[in-house]
Amino acid sequence: MKISILAVVLLPFLGTAIGSAFVFFLRGKMNLALQRLLTGFAAGVMVAASVWSLIIPAMDQSAHLGKLAFLPAFIGVWAGFLFLLLLDKLIPHLHLNSECPEGTACNLGKSTMMVLAVALHNLPEGMAVGVVAAGWLSGNESISAASALALSLGIALQNLPEGAIISMPLKSQGMRQGRAFSYGVLSGAVEPLGAVLTILLAGLLVPVLPYLLAFSAGAMLYVVVEELIPEMAEGEHSHVGTIFFALGFTLMMVLDVALG
Repeated sequence: MKISILAVVLLPFLGTAIGSAFVFFLRGKMNLALQRLLTGFAAGVMVAASVWSLIIPAMDQSAHLGKLAFLPAFIGVWAGFLFLLLLDKLIPHLHLNSECPEGTACNLGKSTMMVLAVALHNLPEGMAVGVVAAGWLSGNESISAASALALSLGIALQNLPEGAIISMPLKSQGMRQGRAFSYGVLSGAVEPLGAVLTILLAGLLVPVLPYLLAFSAGAMLYVVVEELIPEMAEGEHSHVGTIFFALGFTLMMVLDVALG
């Protein structure tokens, strides 16, 4: 049991670390086509995880509400979306290929703000893993160990490109490989921390689990719509991001249904 929980919590972080290690093997600057490919794949995984791993289970657990079974999911998605919108406004961060920082004004360096941008992406993913793991540990019938592992594995897969997306540009800006790798790994540290905190609070969270599942989904959907899709479509028109969005979406769908 402990090993399984450890795997569920650490897999997404491991994905970020492996993705960040691409900085040691890939030369030069990440080209736009590769960036679109990786971003599209990550977006597809996050959308599928939001639907199959979070929103549908939230509605299933609210079936006793009858025709209002959608209500906890509706409230949760909006709460998660607005929560990430608030963090986006408050936390200083800088997105890939952008020279204009977002959030409150500060004197942080460009590299630090890029890490904060990816950490904002990773926060809802860590919350999602923690909420699903908490539901599993509580004995919730609609959340199995396999479904928790499927979500964790899916997020780990989409963290591979996210790790590369943070470490490779830092290297191209002149940062040493080891330091660029460290920044990439650091950007993913919020995920296991958020997951562990959620699991520790499981006893308090279980009564409102449908709301929390949908909250995590709303937060992830905010990241997809606000950040990943615009980055996927950046520059000259191309279908590569769209194709890999579909690949990420269907892969996560298969993982959740086959393992869950």
